[in-house]
Amino acid sequence: MLNDDQVDAFASRLVEAERTRTQTRGLSVLHPDATLDDAYRVQDAFMAWKVESGRTVKGHKIGLTSKAMQAAVGIGEPDSGYLLDDMFFADGGAVPASRFIGLRIEAELAFILRHDLAGPGLTIFDVLDATAYVTPALEILDTRIFRADPETGAARTVVDTVADNAANAGIVLGGRPFRPGDHDMRWIGAICSRNGAVEETGLAAGVLNNPANGIAWLARRLAGQGRGLRAGETVLAGSFIRPIEVGAGDTVVADYGPFGTVSCYFE
Repeated sequence: MLNDDQVDAFASRLVEAERTRTQTRGLSVLHPDATLDDAYRVQDAFMAWKVESGRTVKGHKIGLTSKAMQAAVGIGEPDSGYLLDDMFFADGGAVPASRFIGLRIEAELAFILRHDLAGPGLTIFDVLDATAYVTPALEILDTRIFRADPETGAARTVVDTVADNAANAGIVLGGRPFRPGDHDMRWIGAICSRNGAVEETGLAAGVLNNPANGIAWLARRLAGQGRGLRAGETVLAGSFIRPIEVGAGDTVVADYGPFGTVSCYFE
């Protein structure tokens, strides 16, 4: 287990990496014995620095929700990170590519809560009851940590990703909001294009069989820390496509069929 000084030191590395747009070496490289619990402690310290600098927590993101992705990183559950106020971008609007280091984008469903959601025994039905509406979304991913360590060649691990706020950097909400009980969310799909060419497609069933399961998982995990999800928060349920690499000059459109489209342009 990392001590508090080690946690704070690595959080400072992430702050500096983001400030200078220069990636840093991974937590798993500098501290090979670091655990997932350590990684979440680093994430909390990283986010605490941002809040102290004037940012506001507006919600959460869930990642690693597919069996394939979990198997790839050797874990059996999702991961999570925070959404801050400066991460929200307008549907159809411009996103400054220069703000980020290594951009990727994913298609997801976002849950906007009308009630608090907390407790160890929460189920998908509690999630449906607590949700005001669900809407299509794009998640903008960035990484402050090298994918491969420049000195050892070691690949980035889930410990690194979690410490790095689960690689979250932005969110675009769009499309047509709907009440979660009105549709079988497993069958909601997206066709994702970059500059007019289809890059990825997927169904929301790829997210733990139902995206609401991810919200329940997160609420249960937070309950173990005496915390929960709050009314008004936005929770990204997890991607059902592989990440799409993007950069300055790219336009991304996710077509959710009857649920509308959500898009952004990287300038």
